[in-house]
Amino acid sequence: MDLLKNRIPEGVQTIHLIAVCGTGMGALACMLKDLGFEITGSDQKVYPPMSTFLQEKGIEIFNGFNGANISYGPDLVIVGNAVSKDNPEVVRMLEMGFYFCSMPQALNRFVGEGKKTILVTGTHGKTTTSSIIAWILAKAGFDPGFMIGGILRNFNSNYRLGKGEYLVIEGDEYDTAFFDKGPKFLHYDPAITILTSVEFDHADIFNDLDHVREAFGSLISGLSEKSLLVACDNDDNINDLIKNRACTVEKYGKDPKSIWRIGQVRFNDDMSYFDVFKDGRQVGNYKTGLMGEHNLLNTLSAIAAADHLHIESSVIADALETFQTPKRRQEIRGTKNGITVMDDFAHHPTAVRETINAVKPFFPDGRIIAVFEPRTNSSMRNVFQDVYPRSFDKADLICIRKPSMLEKIPVEIRFSSEKLADDLKKLNKDAYFFSETESIIDFLKDKAKPGDLILVMSNGGFDNIHERLLEEL
Repeated sequence: MDLLKNRIPEGVQTIHLIAVCGTGMGALACMLKDLGFEITGSDQKVYPPMSTFLQEKGIEIFNGFNGANISYGPDLVIVGNAVSKDNPEVVRMLEMGFYFCSMPQALNRFVGEGKKTILVTGTHGKTTTSSIIAWILAKAGFDPGFMIGGILRNFNSNYRLGKGEYLVIEGDEYDTAFFDKGPKFLHYDPAITILTSVEFDHADIFNDLDHVREAFGSLISGLSEKSLLVACDNDDNINDLIKNRACTVEKYGKDPKSIWRIGQVRFNDDMSYFDVFKDGRQVGNYKTGLMGEHNLLNTLSAIAAADHLHIESSVIADALETFQTPKRRQEIRGTKNGITVMDDFAHHPTAVRETINAVKPFFPDGRIIAVFEPRTNSSMRNVFQDVYPRSFDKADLICIRKPSMLEKIPVEIRFSSEKLADDLKKLNKDAYFFSETESIIDFLKDKAKPGDLILVMSNGGFDNIHERLLEEL
């Protein structure tokens, strides 16, 4: 492989993206189109909504990978991180000697050049935290750009070019490309970095927690003296990683010794009210529609970043009050006969636990019915098999679906949804195993009652269970 071609040449006009229908790659394709480049793309499974979204932008998409897709000779090929070196388009790209790069390389060059980057990292909360920061900057008149792994309902988009000096990026610890196995977030030189949490995840690329810590350690050690790191105080891994670093560190959370601290929290009228202290002095009282302590901590980190940019407390307060959760993050899809259906992206055991705990106070007159589909590369492996049961402690009724793509995982390390349901029953939980989605819908059609919340947790489409439930209830 000619690594000399792993760069972006001058005078680029035509660009092809391999695996264009991913959230990040799709956003990048749209950004490049908006910047005036001629864009094509390909993917293995081209389907709505991303395919429709890209086609409406005038981007030609090829269904399936084929060397002929790049026979026209693009000036640059952007290779998605899930693409292997034996992909037929990669093979043709290397044979023809085309210039190529990764997604973060392209984002840096075409979008981030000359901008100040605000990078949001961590195992949990990246999408929500990035979205809050982007909305605060917009309300403050900063006209920010952003690229975030979810649809921001305040903007109805997961990307924005923006004419201002700041670019908000959701920083992914996942590997960059087949030719660059380092985390994506190492490609950026952020002015502000937020670190929400460090836990073991992505079992398909990380060996263990130490391997994850190594990745985040590389990120922190690369931050310059001029860079600000806003770090959560209730994570032992973070506390170890931030010791003796060159960058400025501001800790946030509930520790009285932290610079940023949450004070009293109250819930009323579907809103969360909370006090914020900086260096022991109260600097604001805010309210938000976000639920749960974890989301208030995400919000606190965004407040700290906004304060660093000298944004007035009143502007921050207005932004938080008008902030809408990103799609698939505690998103209420509808209410039918007094039964609420909520969609959430939670899949890691910590995220499942915190999401259930978060919504519980807001539905005091009914039950929390947790519907869980483990379908990430980590959750389909048995690494969290013995951890998941305690994540459902606050749920009243639990439905566990067998993963739809389990055959991708070697038999000896597969997660067992059936075992999880059995383990929950041993904890005296009302839990059930289902091999397919239709049975869950039939079951809940009879079981759900007015006042209940059906909390659907999955990082996939889950066979459109949300809309189908609302039709059947």
